[in-house]
Amino acid sequence: MRAHAREVKPVISASIDHIKPSVKLPCSYHLLWSDVLSRVTILLADDHPAMLDRVVELLSNEYEVVGTVRDGRALIEAAAMTNPDVIVSDISMPILSGIQAVKQLNENGSKAKVIFLSVNEDPDYITASLKAGALGYVTKPRLRSDLRLAITRAIDGKRFVSPSRRLEKPS
Repeated sequence: MRAHAREVKPVISASIDHIKPSVKLPCSYHLLWSDVLSRVTILLADDHPAMLDRVVELLSNEYEVVGTVRDGRALIEAAAMTNPDVIVSDISMPILSGIQAVKQLNENGSKAKVIFLSVNEDPDYITASLKAGALGYVTKPRLRSDLRLAITRAIDGKRFVSPSRRLEKPS
């Protein structure tokens, strides 16, 4: 049985779509709810609502999606509120880019594993993402085939980069 948390729309930022409140249960419930409490928590950031919906749909059966946001500043605020295990973020977002937001999160001591999700296959973007501290880089065309694998690898502390035609060596 899955716990149904009431969705909260905080006033902190207009670009925070939703954040699930922390659920605090008495100790006697921890064993009964261990399947819910042990799920990996994920915070999503993308400035396109349709993409957020696709990613939520893809991940919600396996992971606990604790929030969705639409810009870099909201990502920083939501990460502080939810303390997710994994952040899946677009690179190109308003206010702060995903890379700028992740750098700031790292400076603030965030322990979240980061995976960037981008349409861009440019090796410079991939390098910048990994230098910013990301463990994964998934291209949006490979969302369905690569994102869950990238999350699994990130949780294990390993890197994952979607295969790309731009990275392949000419024959």
